[in-house]
Amino acid sequence: MRAHPIRYLSIAVVSAAMLSMAACSSASDAKPQAAAGAVDLSGACPADIVVQSDWLPGTEQGYLFGLLGPDVTIDAASKIVSGSLYAKGEPTGVKLEIRSGGPAIGFTPVGSQMYADPSITLGYVSTDDAIRNSANMPVTAVYAPLEKSPMMIMWDPATYPQATTIADIGKTDAVVGYTSSYTYMSFLTDTGVLNPAQVDGSYDGTPANFIAANGTRAQQGYSSSEPYQYENELPQWDEPVAYQLVHDAGYPNYQNPLTVRSSELNGLSSCLGLLVPLLQQSEIDYYANPGKVNSLLVEAVATFNAGIQLTAAEAKFGATSVLQNGVVSNGDNDTIGDMDEARVQKMIDITVPIFQKLGIEPAAGLKPADVYTDQFIDKSLGLSDGAN
Repeated sequence: MRAHPIRYLSIAVVSAAMLSMAACSSASDAKPQAAAGAVDLSGACPADIVVQSDWLPGTEQGYLFGLLGPDVTIDAASKIVSGSLYAKGEPTGVKLEIRSGGPAIGFTPVGSQMYADPSITLGYVSTDDAIRNSANMPVTAVYAPLEKSPMMIMWDPATYPQATTIADIGKTDAVVGYTSSYTYMSFLTDTGVLNPAQVDGSYDGTPANFIAANGTRAQQGYSSSEPYQYENELPQWDEPVAYQLVHDAGYPNYQNPLTVRSSELNGLSSCLGLLVPLLQQSEIDYYANPGKVNSLLVEAVATFNAGIQLTAAEAKFGATSVLQNGVVSNGDNDTIGDMDEARVQKMIDITVPIFQKLGIEPAAGLKPADVYTDQFIDKSLGLSDGAN
């Protein structure tokens, strides 16, 4: 089973009355589906577009939540947020259902969940996972909201003041904690960026070992959350951390692109041709003004009452830091959400030998076109120069 690290580490402190109010008000205010406005998806798309995410709501999903209209329902029991799918301020004639992953689905990998549940239209499957499961559960990415993965290795800059890269940490005696199911670590150790003897795959997402090591331990995390948490929300640490993105260490994985089951790509093409540009525009709009959507993300996490929290301050940090780090950008062109063929080929070249060593055989002769397509991307849509 592929475990996801626990990204939001603090225990949620929200009164039962507040949770009840949030859950009831969201659900009771639901309205019947309105007729489509300027953008009509009802003839081309499923009546309910179901998206399976890999975790609970967070800022990397802001573009999805930005498509929800005023009739939002937050289902605390099922960890689902749903409502009419809106574009240009008007309904599109279909519903959008955003399903949480991770603990909400027993940590089942999203690709496996997609093949177990045919009601799922789109799911978050990272490129390395798509390659891993390409023989038996093939998926095709149609939209990449993240130009770089926010996955990072972080360390204490006071203990390692000369370290600016993961490779620098590899030259120290620091133990590097990570979650053993992630493929990137095999790349880092196989290429000598880190010493195999210094990595520890027992990281469970909690800060206990990092804090107990008093600065001598490095650890994986997400650049959009842990740097803020450790400096501002963990009084046991209460100091900045330094980090480098795994992407910038040579592992150019596309994290959490929206994918479809490959056999359904042609059947969904009419829908995707209309929907993907809406995703692009929604992502542009979210990063231009994330406040309203962030409030919904914070409300949803609080209502779910899953023992974790997303604070308004952390959500603001998350939406800002991804732009600063290039996690969200147009990449090397003027378009948001597209993918690069050479980069996907590089991921195939990197990961296929790793999987084969583990006894996993990806599809024979796998090509980038088997893993992604840009055919639905509107090349005219991208972040402005100020945001990119």
